[in-house]
Amino acid sequence: FHFPDQGRFRERMAMDLRWSRLRVAVVCSNNLNRSMVAHRLLSKQGFNVRSFGTGAHVRLPGPESGKQNVYDFRTTYDEMFHDLLRKDENFYAQNGILRMLDRNRRIKLRPERFQDCEDEFDLIFTCKELVYDKVVEVLNSREQVTCQPVHVINVDIVDNHREATRGGLIIWEICMCILHLSDMENDIDGMLQNFEKKTGKAFLHTVCFY
Repeated sequence: FHFPDQGRFRERMAMDLRWSRLRVAVVCSNNLNRSMVAHRLLSKQGFNVRSFGTGAHVRLPGPESGKQNVYDFRTTYDEMFHDLLRKDENFYAQNGILRMLDRNRRIKLRPERFQDCEDEFDLIFTCKELVYDKVVEVLNSREQVTCQPVHVINVDIVDNHREATRGGLIIWEICMCILHLSDMENDIDGMLQNFEKKTGKAFLHTVCFY
């Protein structure tokens, strides 16, 4: 019988604790694709993560240009799935939307609007500059109570299945690097600059306070 290396065991336990304590949110427009890919990936890795949208409604493309499927944020993913299944199963199966909704309903019940959430986070990732602007606007419009800082980082992600996967991996990698920072408040900008060189993406970053 071999006892585990105590140093490595303690290091792993400390990392697991940091994972569970780091409160992460991922925000896109509809809480359907980009934010949900990152939500699923981070959740599988043990992160304390939630996902949101910022739109007034949830919108999905229809079979005709200019005609969208529009849902209230209170509509469940399962209800959307069966609605589109009824409307045109072949079309929505071929473009991957049914598969996307099936994945989402296994993660949580329904999409959520960031504007309706008053929980505090340590990190908020946005997937589009307009979403970043809205999240920062919402946070800055609220009265500061705890003065707890939250880092808001924008990772521009094209809204398709392939780019959502690539963007989710970038967000996961940033989270992993942040866990290893000895001083997040002072070191995060330098870390993001390194990611810009590595990925060719430009990241927006600001700090807001609760």
